[in-house]
Amino acid sequence: MNRTRSNRTETLAAHNICYLEQGIALIRDIDDATFTDTQPLYYGSGIGAHMRHTIEHYVSFLDGLPHDRIDYDARQRDRRLETDRAYTIETLQRLIDGLKQMAGADRLVTVKLDSDHESECVDAELPWSRSSRKRELQYLLAHTVHHYALIAMILRLQGRAPHEDFGVAPSTIKHRRATTTA
Repeated sequence: MNRTRSNRTETLAAHNICYLEQGIALIRDIDDATFTDTQPLYYGSGIGAHMRHTIEHYVSFLDGLPHDRIDYDARQRDRRLETDRAYTIETLQRLIDGLKQMAGADRLVTVKLDSDHESECVDAELPWSRSSRKRELQYLLAHTVHHYALIAMILRLQGRAPHEDFGVAPSTIKHRRATTTA
């Protein structure tokens, strides 16, 4: 691969866009009740809540880029994203548009994501960590796949079948395709 091209962010942004587009397609395919339903015995957070959580990580990422400082803990937690499918789709589209604007060489960023839930392990607040835009795009992709996998499980519990690749890691999809064509 061309060394200059390998250092750019467009490819990883494009991969994230594909997954956000999957989210839009899913939301368009379900009704409000399916989107907002929770069954505490099986899942306390419904599809809308998982979409909100995923979206807000992208918002944190894009909002932090101008300052090269991404704070995933400063999410807005906009409950409307959990209940209003049209608003959620609009927000996903704005994220896609923002990711399409990413261009150029990778840059270093500092990142904050709390990993300690009031445990006895550490008293102090975690420091900011060094990362890169590309690494954070990789994180966002893995985070999105993880929450989509939970959404796929919720859909199955609701008696609905998601697309077979929804919530499946890219490496697993490639492996499946390689083994079925071999």
